Amino acid sequence: MTEPLIIDGLHKRYGDLVALQDMTFQVSPGELFGFVGSNGAGKSTTMRIVLGVLAADAGRVTLGDKPIDLHTRRQIGYMPEERGLYPKMKVGEQLVFLARLHGMSTTAARESVERWTTRLGVDQRVGDDVGDLSLGNQQRVQLAAALVHDPRVLVLDEPFSGLDPVAVDVMSDVLKEKAAEGIPVIFSSHQLDLVQRLCDRVGIVARGQMRALGRVDELRARDGITLEITGPPTSARWADGLPGVLAADYRIADNLTSLRIDPGIADDQAILAAALRSGPVHRFAQSTPDLTELFREAVSA
Repeated sequence: MTEPLIIDGLHKRYGDLVALQDMTFQVSPGELFGFVGSNGAGKSTTMRIVLGVLAADAGRVTLGDKPIDLHTRRQIGYMPEERGLYPKMKVGEQLVFLARLHGMSTTAARESVERWTTRLGVDQRVGDDVGDLSLGNQQRVQLAAALVHDPRVLVLDEPFSGLDPVAVDVMSDVLKEKAAEGIPVIFSSHQLDLVQRLCDRVGIVARGQMRALGRVDELRARDGITLEITGPPTSARWADGLPGVLAADYRIADNLTSLRIDPGIADDQAILAAALRSGPVHRFAQSTPDLTELFREAVSA
C-alpha cells in the first residue's frame, strides 16, 4: 500500500494573474480522483507542480509525509495533456528508454513494454515512429509511457482526449485496475460523464481555487434530492408542510409536482402515502443533478 498524494495550500502567480490560490486536497491510496475545471482553471498548473516541472510560490506537495524529491518523482507516472513523446523515435525504443530513465533494467523495461503495449492495443506498432501513429494511438502510447515503470502514483492530464469508445473502455479499465492495486490516481477530463462514472471523489476548480470537493454522490445530493410525482391534483398543494420538503413546485397543467427534499429528514414512503391520499399516482421518481450541472454551478459562482 502506497501513501496518499497530498497537495497542501499551493499558490502560484504569474505577474498579476493568480493561477492557483490555496489549492488543497489529497488523493488516497486506491482512489480515483477526478480533477475538473474549465480551460485555464489551474488543473495543469497543479499537476506540473506535483511533478516538479513548475515551482509553487507557496504550499507543498508530499507523498505521505515525504516531500516530492527526485527519487519520488521517478515513481510517479505522468501523462501530460500535450503530446510529450519524440515523434521521430520508434514506439518500442522510446518506451524502453523512458522505463530505463525511471531506473528499470533493460530486460525488465522490455518485458514491461511488451506487457503494456499489448494491454493497450498498440503492440503491432512498436516498430513505428510515434509521429506516424493516429492521435488515438499516440494517446495509448502516452499512457503506456506513464505506466511502463510500475509507478506508485498516477497523474494524468486529459487521458481520454482523442480516444474512440473502445479505447475509452480500455483506458477506464486500466485506471480502475491501478486504483485496485492501491495506487492514488488523479486525472483531469472535460468528459464529465466519464468522471462521474469512474471516480470515487471529484474536485471542481475555477479560477485557481477549489470550488467543490467530495464524493460524487455526496456532491450531487448536497442541495437536496428531487422527487417528481405525477398524478395527484397539484391545485391541492398536497406536499406543503411535509417533513423534509425544502421546496415544492406544482405544475397545474399536467399535475406534476416537483419536490426538493432533504434526504436526511424526508421519508419518501411518507411522501408517497401523502400523494396517494390526494389522488392516483402515475409516476414517482427520484433524481439528483449530474456532474455537468454541478460543474456549471461551481464555475458560474
